Amino acid sequence: MHELPAAQALLKIALERAEKANAKQIVALYIVVGELSSMVDDSVQFYWETIAKDTIAEKATLRFRRVSAELQCMICFHKYRPSQSELICPQCGGVGAKIISGEEFFLEAIDVEN
Repeated sequence: MHELPAAQALLKIALERAEKANAKQIVALYIVVGELSSMVDDSVQFYWETIAKDTIAEKATLRFRRVSAELQCMICFHKYRPSQSELICPQCGGVGAKIISGEEFFLEAIDVEN
């Protein structure tokens, strides 16, 4: 359900940017989603289709780019990509880690037609 407010925020940003560019149509949105983000592409798409109806973004394509998770061990400072459910540092076995990337969810760019 948290995808609805995210889709609403994307629409708001896209419409504001399109208005500044005097665009007649929003063609595509490029969205970055981190591996650790709880956002589900299909759910964002579903809500988008509902809330973008009757706007200049109605026919826009959502293009998702996934960002892999990267952690840094807080004991040995080794940077690593965690396996599916294993967050233990592969170098020292430490369990405390700082997230370097993978939590992202943002609008990277939009394509418009003038």
